Amino acid sequence: MKRTKIKHLLQAETAASSVLVQGWIRTIRASKEFSFIELNDGSCLENLQIIITHTDQFQETLSELTTGSSISVEGIVTESIGQGQKWELKAEKIILLGEADASIFPLQKKRHSDEFLRTIAHLRPRTNKYGALFRIRSTLAQAVHNFFAEKEFFYVHTPILTGSDCEGAGEMFTVATQKTVATQKKDGTSKDFFGKPASLTVSGQLSAEMFALSLGDVYTFGPTFRAENSNTPRHAAEFWMIEPEMAFAGLDDIMQLGQELISFCIRTVQEKNADDLNLFAQFVDKNLTEDLHTLLTKEYARISYTDAVDILIKSNKKFEFPVAWGNDLQTEHERFFTDEYFKSPVIIYDYPKSLKPFYMRANADGKTVAAMDILVPRIGELIGGSAREERYEMLLANMKDLKLSEEEYWWYIDSRRFGTAPHAGFGMGFERLIMLVTGITNIRDVIAFPRTPGNLDF
Repeated sequence: MKRTKIKHLLQAETAASSVLVQGWIRTIRASKEFSFIELNDGSCLENLQIIITHTDQFQETLSELTTGSSISVEGIVTESIGQGQKWELKAEKIILLGEADASIFPLQKKRHSDEFLRTIAHLRPRTNKYGALFRIRSTLAQAVHNFFAEKEFFYVHTPILTGSDCEGAGEMFTVATQKTVATQKKDGTSKDFFGKPASLTVSGQLSAEMFALSLGDVYTFGPTFRAENSNTPRHAAEFWMIEPEMAFAGLDDIMQLGQELISFCIRTVQEKNADDLNLFAQFVDKNLTEDLHTLLTKEYARISYTDAVDILIKSNKKFEFPVAWGNDLQTEHERFFTDEYFKSPVIIYDYPKSLKPFYMRANADGKTVAAMDILVPRIGELIGGSAREERYEMLLANMKDLKLSEEEYWWYIDSRRFGTAPHAGFGMGFERLIMLVTGITNIRDVIAFPRTPGNLDF
């Protein structure tokens, strides 16, 4: 008999005659004549109630069943007389698939803290909260691909191993073979596997640009790595980035694209994960429903960096980080705009050239670049992007100012020599998108197995 997912069984309009379900026991309780099991297979938030009649057939199996055990159940679906559930399953056959030691099973029938659950990240998807979270994460990942497919973007797989530092910050993880490291320790010499130093990528953007200048509109969506020693709720050493690049496009084009992507993802989760989303609205963030409605209905405010600094100064609000033209905007400044001043999403554009990487297009004033950040309530910056510097001489000048090697970036420079074209793109932090949609405030709780300073478990 083919297994039926509990989600489909519970959503059925009519009762199936006989079904096979498999899952993990959430709770088990017994009365004089019956035992009741709450079974969950991960397909949805709701459990399926299994009713077992106390007969000789089940006595031995029942004695082995504990919370956390996995079982296979065949039975008849009947209409439930209990509240809160439409169907239940009367067991005709039960097989214990995987035992769980009840004496040390760490997931008890109580609310566990996020901090505790991080220590058992291999089990936390079995909880209601994290089961819902990772179903939403899956839906959002698929939504990203659907969004770009509908807009006829091509999906490009960019390298994880790289010899280029896209952001120029130097916060990269070096990659070497164990043999290379051992040789270097022994006699001070080594031969790099790739013939030159290699690192884990901080962005797929530079590679994606090459394809935008060949295929038109493209995007990459994959893991990126940053060796930034930041123990904050918003930073991780390994995270996923969504990075579209549009040919023959400018700043306004990617502003619009970013807004549409956010809206598309929110609507998809509302449609496909309503029950899961409701859990977060009830127990994680009481303002979540209103915040998501704001993102779908309110116009995004647009202001220049210069105007933003002026607003911050005139607010007379005390900030931890000083406000002055030329200083980078901090999270507290970004949230002032989204949560207090505009009370809506905000796009800030035309940042000082000194704050941005070499590849951003210089504006005519000589002081700013055509860059933009999309800020959203609770999160701050969700998207950062720019028009790319497509002019050959300007790109070389930028690299010279930042003392970047033309030899190392020869292939990138070539794209400005052989058929350059205006183009623009952005990066969206996927984990920040999940935090936005769920109301979760710590990035460690939206990644299956978070990689942060001092943490490489699981």
